[in-house]
Amino acid sequence: MSKIVEIQLKFDEELHGALKERFSDLKDFRILSKSLDARGAPRGKPPRFHYRIEVICSHEEFSKQELNFEKKQLKSKPLIIGAGPAGLFAALRFSEYEIPTTVIERGDMANSRMLYISKYWKKGILNTENNVCFGEGGAGLFSDGKLITRIKSSHIKYVMRKFVEFGAPKEVEYLANPHLGSNKIRKIISLVTDQLKSRGSEVIYNNKATEFIFDKNKIIGVKLSNGESLYSDYIILACGHSASDIYTHLREKKVAMGPKDFAVGVRVEHPRKQIDNIQYGQFSLSGELGAARYRLSYHDKLTDKGTYSFCMCPGGYVLSSGTDVDGIVSNGMSNYSRSSPWSNAALVVTVKKGEDFDDDDIMAGHRFQTMIEKKAFDLSKKYSDGKSLPAITIKEFIDGQMNDKELPKNSCPSGLFKADFNQIFPSFIIEHLKKSLIDFDKKMPGFIAESGILIAPETRTSSPISIYRDKKTLESTSHQGLYPCGEGAGHAGGITSAAVDGIKVAESIISSLSV
Repeated sequence: MSKIVEIQLKFDEELHGALKERFSDLKDFRILSKSLDARGAPRGKPPRFHYRIEVICSHEEFSKQELNFEKKQLKSKPLIIGAGPAGLFAALRFSEYEIPTTVIERGDMANSRMLYISKYWKKGILNTENNVCFGEGGAGLFSDGKLITRIKSSHIKYVMRKFVEFGAPKEVEYLANPHLGSNKIRKIISLVTDQLKSRGSEVIYNNKATEFIFDKNKIIGVKLSNGESLYSDYIILACGHSASDIYTHLREKKVAMGPKDFAVGVRVEHPRKQIDNIQYGQFSLSGELGAARYRLSYHDKLTDKGTYSFCMCPGGYVLSSGTDVDGIVSNGMSNYSRSSPWSNAALVVTVKKGEDFDDDDIMAGHRFQTMIEKKAFDLSKKYSDGKSLPAITIKEFIDGQMNDKELPKNSCPSGLFKADFNQIFPSFIIEHLKKSLIDFDKKMPGFIAESGILIAPETRTSSPISIYRDKKTLESTSHQGLYPCGEGAGHAGGITSAAVDGIKVAESIISSLSV
């Protein structure tokens, strides 16, 4: 029998040697989890890695981790709207049961999609169907490839193992905060769709679902932008958090849905060395710890609102990621190496339905987002070139007064221009950001620095809408055959949770509707 052991080592201690000292007859070992504790590093305490390890000695063997799937058959081929993590992992799970699917993606393949995005970053030429949010891989393709999730699910190990099978580093299966980097996940997503096609599934690119076909309270098909109509008993809606046209259409068809809380704010960027030094102290010079991460939160007791860091990208870049020709959105990403000279994160404030926008109108949250995005675009057109993002130093923002100094060097390929954020955000966003930044500087002394900048606006943290579904069957509560799925439907947040949700929907269909 193998043994499961836990061990703590200083960051510069070698794991294999430590295990050999502990187990003289060590045959092999497998890391199950690895996390870094650097809380004491700023005070001179060496960071430590915490490991959970499966050890085998002498003639022992590793425990097996296999899933068995039996061939299943459904009444018709499932249609999946969206080739992001939710849609692709739903299709992958169906393929395990030898059930082919049709995946419909409004944008292009990952490699082709990059050409359109590059034009947008460099020239401001936006393709409304191929951008940072739309196209094969979804929005997660350009946000660091982070696989971090707070959900609990037995499917998480499957998702991580699949990523490794498609070429992700083995460490993805055991790191506490795994990430692929935007460069690696693009290659992996292409291999996922290649496998789906080899197993009989069809992936249709550059074709948008423009209309759903209903027979009373049952959805029976989808009309595409090329004029074709496809029919199925199972339509999985995994359209992503920015598909406002889908939301509008579903509202018109009286699909059960409603507004939900979300968050809005800015990107904060510092020189990477500065964040590394704040988090790791003298140990940041070793080069063995990589780019430092942080997670910050602040709760205002008077307003009962939270402000928190989100999608932290160590050694990363701030990108323009809008989907509308008259709107600007900021986002963050980093490649696998996390070697950029800058580190950034979203700092966002909770926006509550019924308090900050009208909860009687399904689309009110979406309008709240687009209003901010349009104000940012209008300022860019007025004071810059229409593609540059509004920015201000942290100190200027807190002081409430801009100076004549140029912005510090930064990572954004679209360019930045100085702007008064009061012309972009409602006052409650401004005030909560100021309070939180002062609090964050107490938790991470040096966070408020001359070299730190805020870039606006970060509005696409999650869907402003929830498409209601049955808790058990995951089918729409109003329309039979429709399965809202992933982040766009309000049931996930991030690559891993979206992928897990796709698996759950596929399993629900297989278990309850197989014949």
